[in-house]
Amino acid sequence: MSEIPAKATESEDPSDGARDQTAASAAATGGALWQSSPPGSMYDYIKVASFSIGPGGLVDQWSLRAEQLFGIPAARAVGMDPIEAFIDPDLREQGQRKMAEILDGCEWTGVVPFRMPDPPEGGRGSDGLAEVYVMPTRTAEGEKAAVCIVVDVRTLRRIETDLAASQAIFGQSPFGFLLLDFDLRVRRVNQRFANVFGGSPDDHRGKGVFDYLPRGEAERVSATLRRVLESGDPITDMHVTGHVPGSEERRHWSVNLYRVHSGSGRPIGVAWLATDVTSRRAAAREAAAARRNLALLNEAGARIGNSLDLETTARELLDVVVPGFCDLATVDLYQGLLTGDETPPGMADGSAELRRVAIASAVADAPVGRVTETVKVGAVHHFPFNSPCADALRTARPRAVPAEEGSLVQSTLAVPMVAHDTVVGLVRFARTKGSEPFGERDRDLAVELAARAAVCMDNARLYRREHERALILQRSLLPPGDPEASGLDIACRYLPGNAATEVGGDWFDVIELPGHRTALVVGDVMGRGLRAAVAMGELRTAVRTLALLDLEPAEVLSALDEIARGLGTPGGVQQATRTARQPRDADLSEVYLATCVYAVYDSVTRRCTFANAGHLPPVLVEPGEPALMLDVPPGMPLGVGGEPFEEVEVELPEGALLALYTDGLVESRDHPLDEGLHAFVGALTDPARPLEDVCDHVLNTLDTHHGEDDIALLMARVQGLPVDSVGDWTLPREPRSVGRAREHARAQLLEWGLEALVDTTELLVSELVTNALRYGEGEIRLRLLLDRTLVCEVWDGGLVQPRRRRARDTDEGGRGLQLVQLLSAAWGSRRTPRGKTVWFELPLPGAEAVLTDPAEALLSLF
Repeated sequence: MSEIPAKATESEDPSDGARDQTAASAAATGGALWQSSPPGSMYDYIKVASFSIGPGGLVDQWSLRAEQLFGIPAARAVGMDPIEAFIDPDLREQGQRKMAEILDGCEWTGVVPFRMPDPPEGGRGSDGLAEVYVMPTRTAEGEKAAVCIVVDVRTLRRIETDLAASQAIFGQSPFGFLLLDFDLRVRRVNQRFANVFGGSPDDHRGKGVFDYLPRGEAERVSATLRRVLESGDPITDMHVTGHVPGSEERRHWSVNLYRVHSGSGRPIGVAWLATDVTSRRAAAREAAAARRNLALLNEAGARIGNSLDLETTARELLDVVVPGFCDLATVDLYQGLLTGDETPPGMADGSAELRRVAIASAVADAPVGRVTETVKVGAVHHFPFNSPCADALRTARPRAVPAEEGSLVQSTLAVPMVAHDTVVGLVRFARTKGSEPFGERDRDLAVELAARAAVCMDNARLYRREHERALILQRSLLPPGDPEASGLDIACRYLPGNAATEVGGDWFDVIELPGHRTALVVGDVMGRGLRAAVAMGELRTAVRTLALLDLEPAEVLSALDEIARGLGTPGGVQQATRTARQPRDADLSEVYLATCVYAVYDSVTRRCTFANAGHLPPVLVEPGEPALMLDVPPGMPLGVGGEPFEEVEVELPEGALLALYTDGLVESRDHPLDEGLHAFVGALTDPARPLEDVCDHVLNTLDTHHGEDDIALLMARVQGLPVDSVGDWTLPREPRSVGRAREHARAQLLEWGLEALVDTTELLVSELVTNALRYGEGEIRLRLLLDRTLVCEVWDGGLVQPRRRRARDTDEGGRGLQLVQLLSAAWGSRRTPRGKTVWFELPLPGAEAVLTDPAEALLSLF
């Protein structure tokens, strides 16, 4: 044992004889392996102790690790019997036998219980277990000796536990596990990683990240690995994309990276823990797509259909889908749908004419192929029979449109717009290169979006049709052109609400009455739509009928009130009469309410009588005076019933301006009614200008373009009948008055230059005055009025109205009124406060009407 020092020294390597054997091997190979083990080697974990036993069975060498393990310094241990010193007394006999066998040349490995020496301060040393490897050897003199290598069993158990835990984590982990060294080469992979990338775990040793990932991705990951090695900061949930061998499927991994250290804290590499999240990302993409689609549908529900205009609805659809759903989109609607054709739009083969109503693009300053270049907005076109678009229209099913060569568009869907089982048009959704092509989910979403827009468009089409019908009805009931009236210059305006508002029940009318009088009417049926327009028409017709009966304005409104209540009840006027007996707070939900102002103007006296049924007051502008609202009793709206109507008579000076209107002119959401009325009165500042200009000035000043309601404006300038155009005589109730009446009529006509009318007028005046003498009462009044026609009136105090009857051949009389009807353009009778007036009207010479010769008329009666 001359090679082995007699005792341990402070310079002795603490890692025992195993390192000596490595050094010996290095010496045997020329010193190539003569180097120190780096800090943190396996010996730091195992902590091997060693000592040697001489030929006499006593310790002759004691290492520093042995000192640490057994707690005995080398000076004390050398020369001791290890069996006597460390083995439990009960096992010493067995230990002596084993030592004899070892010194006899046998190796032995086993676990040996030992006891630390008793401490100097007293007490018993602690017990332990040591795993011992004893190797027989010989000294230089050939004597038998032994070298012992000792490891604390507790250390071995800890290492075993650590190895088992490491194997469980590394080998049994369901995640891919790699260990890379400082050169970013694989030192070890687990079975899970090998299952994904093929081969056995050993086949991957020495590979790098470039062997597994595309170059760009590998460069990014390599830079991250070096950063982890240098800084020691871990990276969690890093996304890595690549392909597994033999598959073109794109895979996604979530990777955690952290630097690995030895037991002494020395960095030895980077651990890579990877989880395949391909399916999770796909599910996340599906969930995200579902959320986006739901949000898109919610947005579509909120933004599409806010307008009842077809083109606006199409643009609203494209505002929703571009760029949120696609890069390009177009909307084509059947031409028949836009022109109001009542037949179902489209043809069975999908080749009917369409009009492009909207285009939207998220591609800036780039040609996008034939999607937007061939057909512009407003152009009428049709798709070829064999095209996917025509097939989509024909089958009412979406079709994919192949991409054209050289186009930026890579994916296009042609989706028919179907509403109530009717195809109304086509939407094309397109995505350009770089965007994800349309999938099945996208196709379903496109169909839903197109269907929602189609329903809105069909509703808009139906509304437009009803709106146009109501407008036609409403306009057909209004006076054609500018109406004429005796003693009045008339101008009127009617503005219907825009397409977003329903037709209202506004109306106005100018009705010529006997005696060169004129009825001016403005009304408004409460409510909107076709029913309101129909009710308006019925009330207007009733007004004209009542006006021709020459009733007083208050009587006209009372009769209209009965009619209005009858419009809302199945029993008509009779039911309305019974309703009038109900309390004032009775349910009026089925009653058509309307407001109306009715005025009768007499051009001879320039007096105007007003009656109002809940309508806005008329406005009067006298020459040189500011405009003012007339103090007319407001009354209750028509249809309420139970309240009488009052009349107000106003004398209008020559040149005065009278304005009747509906609330759409002065009321809107932007300002209250009082403010609108004040603005209207303020706009009538120059009534002397032409009446048409006054109307335009009022409409422009009040900014009536909001279209919230229909607007009716009726303006009349007073131009009374001149004094020399009126002939008025009072005749006593005697037979001579018939002749005097003829004389007055002849003289007045000759003065007016109407010789052609003298004979007819004399004959008819004679008949009316004779009837007044025979059937009337009191004085007789004869009045001739010259304006656009000649009117003759005969007044008396009798209340019995004349009635035309057919005279028999043997009757001597009864033909007077028949003669009046044959020779006049019109005739009639009306009540007056003191009796009645019978009148006839003759056209002036040169008018289109041709009068019957009096002689021929007389002969025709016999």
